Amino acid sequence: MTSWLKRLIISLWIIFFIGIGSFTTLVLMIKNNFNNYFGEMPGIEFIENPSNELSSELYSSDGILLGKYFRKNRTNVDYDEISPNLIKALIATEDSRFEKHSGIDLIALFRVFSGVATGNLKGGGSTITQQLAKNIFAMRDTQKFIGKAYENKILRSLTIKIKEWIIATRLENAYTKQEIITMYFNTVDYGSNSFGIKAASKTFFGVQPIELKQEEAAVLVGLLKAPTLYSPILNPENSKKRRDVVLYQLYNYDFISKSEKDSLQELPLSLHYGVEDHVGGLAPYFRTIVKNQTMYWCKQNGYDLFEDGLKIYTTINTKLQLMAEKAVEKHMKALQKLFFEHWKGQGNPWRDADGKEMVGYDEVVLLRTPVYRALKEKYGANKDSINFYLNIKKNMTVFSWNGDTNLVFSSMDSIRYYMYFLHTGMASIDPSNGHIKAWVGGINYKYFQYDHVKTGARQPGSTFKPFIYLAALDNGMSPCDSILDDVVTFTVDQEIDGEIVPVAWQPPNYDNVYSQKYYTLRHGLAESKNVIAAKVMKRIGAQTAVDYAQKCGITSHLDAVPSLCLGVNDVSLYEMLGAYSTFVNDGVWNEPLFITKIEDKNGNTIAEFQPQTKQVISKKSAQMMCYMLQGATSWEYGTDGTAIRLRTGNAHELGGERWEFTNQIGAKTGTTNNASDGWFMGITPDLVTGIWVGADNRN
Repeated sequence: MTSWLKRLIISLWIIFFIGIGSFTTLVLMIKNNFNNYFGEMPGIEFIENPSNELSSELYSSDGILLGKYFRKNRTNVDYDEISPNLIKALIATEDSRFEKHSGIDLIALFRVFSGVATGNLKGGGSTITQQLAKNIFAMRDTQKFIGKAYENKILRSLTIKIKEWIIATRLENAYTKQEIITMYFNTVDYGSNSFGIKAASKTFFGVQPIELKQEEAAVLVGLLKAPTLYSPILNPENSKKRRDVVLYQLYNYDFISKSEKDSLQELPLSLHYGVEDHVGGLAPYFRTIVKNQTMYWCKQNGYDLFEDGLKIYTTINTKLQLMAEKAVEKHMKALQKLFFEHWKGQGNPWRDADGKEMVGYDEVVLLRTPVYRALKEKYGANKDSINFYLNIKKNMTVFSWNGDTNLVFSSMDSIRYYMYFLHTGMASIDPSNGHIKAWVGGINYKYFQYDHVKTGARQPGSTFKPFIYLAALDNGMSPCDSILDDVVTFTVDQEIDGEIVPVAWQPPNYDNVYSQKYYTLRHGLAESKNVIAAKVMKRIGAQTAVDYAQKCGITSHLDAVPSLCLGVNDVSLYEMLGAYSTFVNDGVWNEPLFITKIEDKNGNTIAEFQPQTKQVISKKSAQMMCYMLQGATSWEYGTDGTAIRLRTGNAHELGGERWEFTNQIGAKTGTTNNASDGWFMGITPDLVTGIWVGADNRN
């Protein structure tokens, strides 16, 4: 061997050992964050408790998932919940030697180095474990993992890659292969706001991960390379080509036969696409109320609702909820049709107490809208500019009972259009424990997100009268006591020409007729005679009526004035539910409850909730009130109670089913001036239901 050849060989060995030593030194420096130059490395406790954002889940009382709260839609699954089709597709495509290496695939790395040297790249060198390290720790984005080395592009890439190798080996030491592949599927971003395999399976195919077919699994694994480029929604051709590559890899590594590959590649993309959001699904108004209350609880207790993976268990029964939502849709659609027909050709429905149209009222409503506030902020006092943009016609999708409708509307057109719509709130409660069983806060959450069960408050009209009668019963009167139906006069203070003077006020019956007949208290409540309620309240005093309403759970402010007998103070449907439940529950008030417990992401119970309970009226008075309320569904007086339709089987003139219930039902109806508000409160031994219907704007 010639001397120059010997020197060359020796030089190459020296270079090799220097390279190995230098690389080893660099690895140690990065591992130990030498001189704080490379950024921190996650400790073992961080690796054993990897952090990623988990959706919190909301469950009904019958164990059904109602919805999620998330910034990133992610819900973890266990290994046995993942289809073997997915696991085979992932290994075949991303890491064929996954079961054999310990986090770093030396063969794949040699292939990469060889490809770099020859200019003939034949694939990447990252293992599934390395990709998992990248997904969990997001070292490129987490500030504490970044050092000055990241300022140099080459050194930054090398530092990140070495950190991935170190973390990958630590992951392999801390977890089994099954655990690693499960964590991988739980942390991957699939696009379309779906993070993790459970969300992706639901979003793209409407199934659970265990139910994925081979060709569906291939689509999702294909997405991992580039969620946008290979999206079956945004780029279906690319997605199909990438799916077919995955299917070929399955064949190449003997997971499927050639005939299976060929037949699967012939299949079209068959999606069942639906992005999970906070608008659709069951009980959207209820989910929002729970979100607000739970966010407050989380703030007090150090949790994040949107990333801590909490499980929130509620009192809602999905069967009752679905029935309530269908009932609201059916009846509100019919009522809206009649409303449109009634006002056709009669001008706008916003009228004053005398029935005259309130000219300019739509502009008053405009001032409360986001579009006006935005224009006002932009153009200030320049009314011409504001009016110009408010009246520009444009394509707009609006709500209708026949589905989303595309119209050419200005902002003012849409405001007037929506002012014609009737709205509603409906909820049901179990009187024995205060558990809310159904909650419908409006007609369509996508377009009208204001909740009319708990957030909204309106005049209850005659549905307030039971509290007046309750006070009377508890203070010596009887359901059989008789009162004459004739004019009753109160003296009220009123401001006239700047002076407070006493004025006579006479509450009328709804039909302005005084029969001059005697009514028992039960009969007067059954027919909702204003005069009878007014005379009862005059006897007991307005303040006593206020006290009893508050005893039963009304927390809104009530004025102790004569007009209280007509239900003139705003209350919420939520309050009314709890108050009416007191009658059914033998005088025991249960605070309405809709969350029973909260668990953390590991299934540990971290909070339990029980309703406040209080005996507020006697059992005897409560039972007499139930008897009184049954009068509204009775025909025993020769005239109909206001809720007799529940018994007779006769269809109401407004349309609907023919009902002929024979079970125990009590009820109270209520309307306010100009029929601005319509109420129904119904009681049975096991359920109390309340309904409000009206326009968002009272007039």
